[in-house]
Amino acid sequence: MYSSEITKASNFVQGVDTAFLVIMGISFLFLIGLTVVMLVFIFKYNKKKNPKATQIEGSTKLEIVWTVVPFLLTMLMFYYGWAGWKPMQRAPKDAMEITAYGRMWNFSFEYENGRRTDTLFLPKDQPIKLNLMAMDVLHSLYIPAFRVKQDMVPGKKDNFMWFEPQKVGTYELYCAEYCGLQHSYMYTYVEVMEDSAFQTWIADTTNVAASAAEIDSPAATGKRIMQNIGCFACHTLDGTRLVGPSFKGIWGAEHTVETGRETRQVTVDEEYIRKSIYEPNADVVEGFNKGLMLSYEGQLSDDDIDNIIEYLKTLN
Repeated sequence: MYSSEITKASNFVQGVDTAFLVIMGISFLFLIGLTVVMLVFIFKYNKKKNPKATQIEGSTKLEIVWTVVPFLLTMLMFYYGWAGWKPMQRAPKDAMEITAYGRMWNFSFEYENGRRTDTLFLPKDQPIKLNLMAMDVLHSLYIPAFRVKQDMVPGKKDNFMWFEPQKVGTYELYCAEYCGLQHSYMYTYVEVMEDSAFQTWIADTTNVAASAAEIDSPAATGKRIMQNIGCFACHTLDGTRLVGPSFKGIWGAEHTVETGRETRQVTVDEEYIRKSIYEPNADVVEGFNKGLMLSYEGQLSDDDIDNIIEYLKTLN
């Protein structure tokens, strides 16, 4: 069940909403004012009432008024926008740091203890600093209820956003920058909980994940890993074509691949899968584009890949 009461869900809500209301108010003031003046002029100076054009002399006083007043209103809008934006640029020193990864087409979040999730879990009333990492193309992390949005620029240093969640609940998190075919499916959720509940979660889920990995079969673990890193956004399980080759029946199959300028036949085995994960552009299946997948080296261990291989074997 999602939180229906999103007012002041974070410390930036009031500043952003105030700026929005001020700008909207001034915009509507001009819209209504100009519309009324236009209608009055149409009625007062139509051809029947004013058949002969009248020369109207300019007014220096009027020129000054409609120059100064809009300028002051523009400065007022700028002030509220700046006042809402400036605090977002400096995170508190005691903020909890979480690394947010964006890649085509999913988000994942890494906590200070190494735990990774595809949902962002946060403690209430504690400043959070999200270090933003784009793994391929430009993305934009947007949490509407918190009134925060920041572009995730590949290779950009010190790319972050910060905020303080102030209401327990579940909130939506989107990619707000068109990033390719499955952009509209690149979303997840933010789960805000009481600090005590979060501390229990962050401690327990690490142990639960470890025990689950021991209990689950390697294939089930491999499937869970692939779900978490977004493999199924580009590869289907039913044989249909998407961004990359389908996983259905892939194990042991013969594929024609392009290796540099050479076209050759390869068999999908452990060596091929491992190389495709660590060097995805080395052997590109014929008919698919190069450069759409980036390496997972450093993000997946050899054990992770072993589990993925076991899962792929079950798809035959």
